[in-house]
Amino acid sequence: MFNSTQFRDLISGRQRGIWPACLRGVLLLIEWPYRWVMECRNRRYDQGRSKIHAMEVPVISVGNLTLGGTGKTPLVEWLTQFLTDQDLRVAIVSRGYGADLGQKNDEAQELELALPTVPHIQNRDRVAGSRQAIGEEKAQVIVLDDGFQHRRLGRDLDITLLDATEPWGFNHVFPRGTLREPPAGLARCQVVMLSRASMLEPAARHAIQQQAASLAPTALWCEVDHGPEKLINSEGQEMPLAALSGKRIAAFCGIGNPEGFRYTLDSFSEELVRWREFPDHHAYTQQDTVSLSNWAQGANLVICTRKDLVKLRRSDLGGIPLWALSIRLAFLDGEELFKTVLRQVTQTQIPKSECQ
Repeated sequence: MFNSTQFRDLISGRQRGIWPACLRGVLLLIEWPYRWVMECRNRRYDQGRSKIHAMEVPVISVGNLTLGGTGKTPLVEWLTQFLTDQDLRVAIVSRGYGADLGQKNDEAQELELALPTVPHIQNRDRVAGSRQAIGEEKAQVIVLDDGFQHRRLGRDLDITLLDATEPWGFNHVFPRGTLREPPAGLARCQVVMLSRASMLEPAARHAIQQQAASLAPTALWCEVDHGPEKLINSEGQEMPLAALSGKRIAAFCGIGNPEGFRYTLDSFSEELVRWREFPDHHAYTQQDTVSLSNWAQGANLVICTRKDLVKLRRSDLGGIPLWALSIRLAFLDGEELFKTVLRQVTQTQIPKSECQ
C-alpha cells in the first residue's frame, strides 16, 4: 500500500527500475477507461443531454484538476469571509467525502473551527444540499466546496486551483497521474488560481500561466500563497511561530498533498526531527494515537494540520504538546480583479433588497 509521497514518486518517474516501470505501464492501461468515462460524462453535460440544475442564488464553485490537497480549504475560508463581509448570507455546500453517516467530515470540521457562524451543508446530492441551504439557511450565496467535476449543479462562477507542486498531475489522468480529468476541462472555468505560487520562480509561474491560458483563454489568472500564520491547539489557544525557535519538532499529516505541508514547515521550522504521513482523510484510531505518542518522543512539540487536529481533538501526544498550523491565504497576483468578479457575480444575481 503506497502512501501519498510513494505514489507520487512512482507516477512521476522518480522511482526507477523494472518493476516501477512495469507498474506505471499497468496504471496507464487503467487510465484510459477512466479518462474515456470522464470525457463521455463531460460531453453529455456540454451537449445538454445531462441536466444541469440552476439555483435561484449565485453558486460559486471552488475546485481543482488534480487529486489531493491544492489549498481549497483556505480559499473557501477566504472566499466565505469576503462574501460575508459584503453583508451576504453565505452557506457552504459539499459532498462530505469520508464522513461517517450523520457526521461531518474533516474539511467541514476545519471550516467550522474557522467560520463558526457559517452553515455548512454536507450532502452527496449537492443539488438537494443547495436547495436546503437556500430554504433552511436563507443563503444568498452558495460556496460549492470541491465542485469543479460536479457538473449536475449549475454555477455562476467556477474557480479552479492549480497546485504549484504538480499543476498538471504529471500529465496523466488518475491512476497513472493525479489529474481528475483531462486538462482540456479547464476551459469551463472563469478563474484559474495557482496555489502555493511562492514555491516557484516567476519564470516557472509564467510558463504555467501560458499553458493555462491556452486551455482557458478568457479566464482570470490569480496567484496565491499559503503562508504559516500561527499555531492553534484543540483548546483554542494560540502560539506565535516565533515560539518554535530552537524547538525539536515532530510533524505529521493526513492530507492529499503532504509535500505542500512539508514545504510550509521547512519555510519556518529550524529542526524537524520527525516526519510521518497518513492517507488523505485518515480516521485516527486509538492505536494511531498510541503509535504517534511513541513516535514523537524526543521532540519538544508535535505539529499537524488543522484538518488532522479536528479529528484527534487532543492537546498532547504522549505528554508532548500537539499544535496545528494555521494557514493564511495571501494573493500574489490578481486579488483586486478577483474581488471585482466576485462583486459582479453577487450583485447582478441578488436583488438589491436582499443584499441589505
